[in-house]
Amino acid sequence: MKITIPKNKVPDPELFIRRCGYGRIVNRRAGETSYTRRIRRELYPRFHVYIEDKGENWSFNLHLDQRATVYEGATAHSGDYDGPVVESEAKRVSEMLNY
Repeated sequence: MKITIPKNKVPDPELFIRRCGYGRIVNRRAGETSYTRRIRRELYPRFHVYIEDKGENWSFNLHLDQRATVYEGATAHSGDYDGPVVESEAKRVSEMLNY
C-alpha cells in the first residue's frame, strides 16, 4: 500500500517514520535502506516501509512481512500489500501527520 505525503508536511521522511515507531534497516547486499516496525517481540510478522522521492511528494511503500525469505539468495517473502491490517497501519501512520 502506498501512502503519498507532500514534502512540505514532512521535510525529513526518516525522522517522521521513526517517530511512527519504525527502525532503520540496511540491506548491504542491495544497498537499500528501509524501515520496519515489529508487531510482537519476534522478528516476524512486521510492517516494512520503503521511502521513495517522488518530486513534490514522498511515497511510503508499506507492506506486512509475514515471514523471512525461505530460500537463500531469494528476495521473495510472504508479504501482504493490502488488507485490513495493512490499511489500519497506513491509517495510523497518516494520522501521525497531525501530531
